[in-house]
Amino acid sequence: MPGDGEFALGFERPAGLRRLDLPLWSEKGIKPMLGSDLLASLAVARGYRSRRCSSYDRSGGNLDWVPIKARERVVVADISGAGIIKHIWMTVAASDRLWPRQLVLRMWWDGEATPSVEVPIGDFFGVGHARVSHFMSLPLNMVTGPNALKDNRAAMNCFFPMPFERGAHIEIENESDQDITSLYYYVDYEEHEALPPDMLRFHAQWRRENPTAGYETWQIEDPWIHFRDDKNTTGDGNYVILDATGRGHYAGCVVSIKNVMYNDVCHTWFGEGDDMIFVDGEKWPPALHGTGTEDYFCAAWGYPSGKYDGPFHGISLAGNPDDYTGWWTMYRFHLESPVTFRESIRVTIEHGHNNARYDDWSSVAYWYQTEPHGPFPALPPVSKRLPRPLQHWEKKE
Repeated sequence: MPGDGEFALGFERPAGLRRLDLPLWSEKGIKPMLGSDLLASLAVARGYRSRRCSSYDRSGGNLDWVPIKARERVVVADISGAGIIKHIWMTVAASDRLWPRQLVLRMWWDGEATPSVEVPIGDFFGVGHARVSHFMSLPLNMVTGPNALKDNRAAMNCFFPMPFERGAHIEIENESDQDITSLYYYVDYEEHEALPPDMLRFHAQWRRENPTAGYETWQIEDPWIHFRDDKNTTGDGNYVILDATGRGHYAGCVVSIKNVMYNDVCHTWFGEGDDMIFVDGEKWPPALHGTGTEDYFCAAWGYPSGKYDGPFHGISLAGNPDDYTGWWTMYRFHLESPVTFRESIRVTIEHGHNNARYDDWSSVAYWYQTEPHGPFPALPPVSKRLPRPLQHWEKKE
């Protein structure tokens, strides 16, 4: 049972099992909120101070944005001491519609030398291909509509908690040759006297393979021969979503796919790639081995629904659900049970069965781990991050 100055939820267990007390918060510090929910904990007194960094007009006027000149950076938060960022809201007005891949979001914790977050801003908030879309998930969402979509504008929200002990620093860099007219932002955080020693740090990383190494042309009349006879018994050549060292847990990903290997004869589906998550150096087959792209993202039989929003999984951007052409973004968050690792983790997925597909893949991995984190792959220059131009064989939107 908790001691004085603590609050806990008690869950009665069936006969033979002990009572489980789940502490929510303590005056002596933060306690894990396992098993709690937002409504159940609302009546509990909190020991932190609520703080915010925002782009409000310091003169008292209504010019509540900051511009970002071409090839320049702006600091959106520079916080000292201990705390937890609980919410980030941003929106952008720009003349260049490709701003979601041209702006790079970076975050540093506790004075570290290299950022723990380095992601193009649109992808970070859940939609790839330099686009925005109206979707709702538990940790990420975008809010937009027909008029705003014409200008590729959206409100973007993140609710991943981001702890820090000695400070937090957040920047956005404009890597385009054009000025960004307006960046509006909120960074809402809790100010604490100290954090528990076992609080991990938030990380996010962007990757891309354009194109993935597969068949440039599909030369098999019956693709089911390929599915039956070709084998992948190593995981080599899989698309890598995350490759990290240290102790922590993987919280999920956003994956964006452009169907490049489209033809109007057969086999336009870009899925069937098994997810394989290798933990702590294990060899194939890993303990976490899946059965197909759509299966990992909690769908089935392709993506028959097209776009849909779920709290843990969904499709934030959909192409044509009949032939799977176009631009797609899907997400899967392991919020109910993050994938733990003690030494290392390598999150991979086949691009088509046995890596046969020749498509444009990009991704964001979200995870928590101890510091220092390992080196990130070099972020490609902006020219290598922009959407792939349509080829002559590809179906137009």
